[in-house]
Amino acid sequence: MLRLRVLAAWAAACGIGLTSGGAPEPPASRNGETYVLVHGAWAGGWEWKKVGQRLVEQGHTVYRPTHTGQGERAHLASPEITLDTHVTDVVNVLLFEDLRDVVLMGHSYGGMVISGVAEKVPERIKCLVYVDAFVPEDGESLSSLTGGRGRPAVEGFVGDPPKPGQAPPYTLPQSAKTFSQALSLKNPAARRLAAAYILTVDPGRKPEQDGFFESYQRAQARGWHTELMEGDHVVNQTRPAELAALLEAAPARAKAPRE
Repeated sequence: MLRLRVLAAWAAACGIGLTSGGAPEPPASRNGETYVLVHGAWAGGWEWKKVGQRLVEQGHTVYRPTHTGQGERAHLASPEITLDTHVTDVVNVLLFEDLRDVVLMGHSYGGMVISGVAEKVPERIKCLVYVDAFVPEDGESLSSLTGGRGRPAVEGFVGDPPKPGQAPPYTLPQSAKTFSQALSLKNPAARRLAAAYILTVDPGRKPEQDGFFESYQRAQARGWHTELMEGDHVVNQTRPAELAALLEAAPARAKAPRE
């Protein structure tokens, strides 16, 4: 009995099953969904730990991959990393873990990534969920979607380094090429996938004042399920329980695009 308690404590301390790139925590029920949560720029799978834990508690399986060069994969950082690199990171999780009927969520920059993943392996995806995320069209990059606005690149990277002595987890600079590379989106099977869009709106502001309102409108124009959530851009950190509930409902609400 003591040995079992020690093992259980060790597993909880190590976060077994909810590591960013490894095997997921076994679901409480065999009837749950499989979620792959794709983080935004400068972040890592660590940002989605709170949401992931809540989904697992409800019987789902959760993967939180981290993009090459970010988070615990910072040692692989290079100015040669592109958006294609990050798309491949997630595609390989689906392939090597042999995941199917996946609920694929992208947050912020992660919308670019999951759009690229859907282009590559649409047959493995049950539905797409965009959370305050970019919705690109064929030939667009994040830079073109933002009109070139944003932080300037320094030695091929965009973003602020951690403060001296700062303990992880923390955000990290990201290769500028991940923002400037355009996506090629020509696969009709990807275009037919059911999808949902969640726009987070700061308290006291109107949806049209939000920086992602244009992507929200694109989702509406495509006939996707759309909804509003009060909160800041990082609701995965500030309102994880509410966001997890919306993600849990998303597979049933997601709609295929209009023809």
